[in-house]
Amino acid sequence: MQPKLFRLRTHHLLLFASGTGSNVRNIIEFFRHDPAVHITGIVSNKPDAGVLLIAEKENIPVLLLEKERFFRGDAFLPDISKFNPSLLILAGFLWKVPPALVQAFPNRILNIHPALLPKYGGKGMYGRFVHEAVKAAGETESGITIHLVDEQYDHGKTIFQASVNLLPEDSPESIAHKIHQLEYNHFPQVIRDYLQTLPA
Repeated sequence: MQPKLFRLRTHHLLLFASGTGSNVRNIIEFFRHDPAVHITGIVSNKPDAGVLLIAEKENIPVLLLEKERFFRGDAFLPDISKFNPSLLILAGFLWKVPPALVQAFPNRILNIHPALLPKYGGKGMYGRFVHEAVKAAGETESGITIHLVDEQYDHGKTIFQASVNLLPEDSPESIAHKIHQLEYNHFPQVIRDYLQTLPA
């Protein structure tokens, strides 16, 4: 009797980023030798974003978003669907996701936020603005939140949080460094764990 062959299911990740792409690079490295996970594309809203250099180096297809179409057109849904993504990963992506995309990929869009939501979330709260607000408030800890994306800023269901202690002498820059380390240490693993919960 011939043994039954099991086909390994492949998950496709579509990575969204607006900046240099340090989290994107980290995710690519994490999954580089994982036969079950494939990075099918990188999406950006900035034609000069550093993340596009990573895409070029890694030979990963790129989708550039245009603001009018993204927010008041078809939200690039036909183009995004061609990548057949299991998950849309927002890794430093600064535009709000349109309702059409949220509805097309329910519970399949993950965002990482550089604070412990619900604190320091909402419109305009990204990058250094978050860390400056945390410092100004005299917080003794901060962290990261990985959450599902819904129609509101930084609002969807929390999947994972990790925190780090802050010192009185910490500056917004040193806080940013601590937060980046949390992102690099946890984000890819949380993505992998979440993929395992998706229906076949």
